[in-house]
Amino acid sequence: MGKKSGSNKKTNKKIPSKSDIIKWLWRLFFIFIAVNVVIFLLMSSGLIGYLPRIDELENPIDKYASQVISSDDQLLFTYSKENENRILIDYNELSPHLVNALVATEDQRYYTHSGIDVIGLGRAIFKTVLLQDESSGGGSTISQQLAKQLYSPRASNKLQRMFQKPIEWLIAVKLERQYTKDEIINLYFNKYDFNYGGIGIESAARTYFNKRPIDLNIQEAAMLVGMLKNSARYNPIRREQLTKDRRDVVLAQMRKARHLTLREADSLQKLPIELDFNRVDHVTIPAPYYRQHLAKVMMAVKPERKNYASWQRQQFMEDSLSWLNDELYGWCNKNKKADGSNYNIYTDGLKIYSTIDSRMQKYAEQAVREHLQYLQPQFAAEIRGKKYAPYANSVANDVEKLLQTAMKQTDRYRILKREGWSDDKILSNFKDSPVEMKVFSWKGDIDTTMTPWDSIRYHKSYLRAGFMAVSPVTGHVKAYVGGPDFAHFKYDMVTTGKRQIGSTIKPYLYTLAMEEGLSPCDGMIHGPITIIAENGEPWSPKNTRGALGSFVTIKWGLQNSDNWVTAYLMSLFSPYAFARMLKSFGLKTPADPVVALALGTNDASVYEMAGAYTAFVNKGIRIEPLLVTRIEDSYGHVVANFVPKMQEIFSETTSYKMLDMLKAVVDAGTGNRLRRLYNLQGEMGGKTGTTNDNSDAWFMSFTPEIVASAWVGGEEPTIRFDRMMYGQGAAAALPIHGLFYQRVYADPKLKLTDNGRFDIPADFQPCYDGQRYSPDFYLNEDPIRQGEGIDDMFN
Repeated sequence: MGKKSGSNKKTNKKIPSKSDIIKWLWRLFFIFIAVNVVIFLLMSSGLIGYLPRIDELENPIDKYASQVISSDDQLLFTYSKENENRILIDYNELSPHLVNALVATEDQRYYTHSGIDVIGLGRAIFKTVLLQDESSGGGSTISQQLAKQLYSPRASNKLQRMFQKPIEWLIAVKLERQYTKDEIINLYFNKYDFNYGGIGIESAARTYFNKRPIDLNIQEAAMLVGMLKNSARYNPIRREQLTKDRRDVVLAQMRKARHLTLREADSLQKLPIELDFNRVDHVTIPAPYYRQHLAKVMMAVKPERKNYASWQRQQFMEDSLSWLNDELYGWCNKNKKADGSNYNIYTDGLKIYSTIDSRMQKYAEQAVREHLQYLQPQFAAEIRGKKYAPYANSVANDVEKLLQTAMKQTDRYRILKREGWSDDKILSNFKDSPVEMKVFSWKGDIDTTMTPWDSIRYHKSYLRAGFMAVSPVTGHVKAYVGGPDFAHFKYDMVTTGKRQIGSTIKPYLYTLAMEEGLSPCDGMIHGPITIIAENGEPWSPKNTRGALGSFVTIKWGLQNSDNWVTAYLMSLFSPYAFARMLKSFGLKTPADPVVALALGTNDASVYEMAGAYTAFVNKGIRIEPLLVTRIEDSYGHVVANFVPKMQEIFSETTSYKMLDMLKAVVDAGTGNRLRRLYNLQGEMGGKTGTTNDNSDAWFMSFTPEIVASAWVGGEEPTIRFDRMMYGQGAAAALPIHGLFYQRVYADPKLKLTDNGRFDIPADFQPCYDGQRYSPDFYLNEDPIRQGEGIDDMFN
């Protein structure tokens, strides 16, 4: 009778026992393991994420920099695929301090794990995940950090970075199988970017301490290893104290690892950071214009007319001849490696032995910089306040058109054009849309805001220059300066730019006269000359010299760059013969065979002119300037040797006559400033050159050991000095030579002295014995007809 009602009965829920919970945890654990195994298998097969191929692991740093070594055995610069300044070195070239500091700081169990440090990883997970201590680090081994550098793109968030980690673990394990521990450390140091062009430990050691890595002391090695944590944050140039604190942490870790005693660590931590900073990149390196030109030459492809614009016919011809006759031109595409592929200066780790002397290069760059810094204020004063500046008054009405032409040559214009902008819209953007930019100044770059249009005009107001020095005996190019500042003015005025050469052409005409039997002591009564040209038109050059009606010699004419004496010589020979003579001197642009050619109306480069003048020192033999002496592959095998090409142009006797006259230019003529202002004492020859309206200023000089060529002018011929006081060759170009020679002779290591003498026989006489001057040299009112033979003039 006493049953309880069912309505009062409660449902009983089964409470999991402890053993059930443990079973479920094990199930979840095994599921987690299984999922991770599957994920890792998928990653290993490349189905998830990116895993490098075996060949990529065998060559993880494929941007092997080719090194260019100076003639005095200094590293000038490197070439790499991304313009990185990386130089790959071997493990035995690392300082032991670097290795000890790296392992002590970044991976204390490095030599006992196989790519993943389980203890370190567990510690990192515990502190980061459970304790939320983000400063604890990621537990990454050196191998994992290398894997990250080599193959992981920069993560945009923490989640993306979390998914990168497992892939890096796999890569780290594969790297450990592929390489020894020492090789991994070496790869790590070679890969890291230390800022300021210091990519890889070799470049970094040079950048911050001007040393090789093996020569680094303990505190220097500790600083560089400290930067591995974050080279932007631990930057010794911008954050010296922060970088020192990080260095001291590394030193403390080295003490813990027993690489240092407590006393040694304490002493080193008290030392300040001492740098010998040398920022290195493809803009600030020595000889940046040479670097640009050498790359263009070595990587050139076989010229095809279709790849040249209609107005580039002459360039196509010159390149075609270079392809056939110049072994260095297109060398990479003419020669193949053992695997059948062509060489590449950006990826093949070549050693290119340059003819450049690093000291002479430095002196040349300093000379160009110093003189242009002096000259620029004079030019700025001339153009100040003129609406058409920096152009000359003669093109005042064309300034808008000239600037629009310049605008169309900019990257900004090409980008906007590709985006479909009309020319009117682009022009409005250039004129009306100020942007933040860096502009050039001789006191350093200026951060400013201006319109692209104004920036074009601003930079055009700076004078440009080109300078080259070459050995007349070997043809080795010793210095090469293509402009005032490569970062802002990349157009090369040594080889790429060609300008009218003015009176520097006159020695070629005088050479023709000497070769045909005249002597420096032959002469004329000084006065105007009129020549009837081939087209029947009279040509009467103007002159700036006096001595009207006096007898003057040919030597006096060259010494003073006299146009009437030059015109007289031109009257004796066919312009066609003179044009052929110019070609034999190595001037590539075809000369128009007209009588006005005698005053330098044709174009040439600084490079061509330097090569041409070697013939005067070299007894009539012109030597082609040489850029490189040999090339070695990445294994140290010599794969190419280069020797200078020579061509006899005129006789040894003529060379002695020309030396006699060109020495007079420096001793008592238009080049005398080398003596008066720069106190140069040794035997020298030279020639000034100034084109119409001071558009181009030239000076050529030579000693028994150096031939130098310099041009100074505006970016365009219509950007020029109004006054000859500053615009003539003797004022605008000659001082670069003077400053260069002073520095060269002051350096005893170069072993070049300011007392050289030309190799001229002691019994040589420039004039004939008992020479008498024919009365036919006296002028009359009849014009001289072009093409009259020299015999007709004397008879």
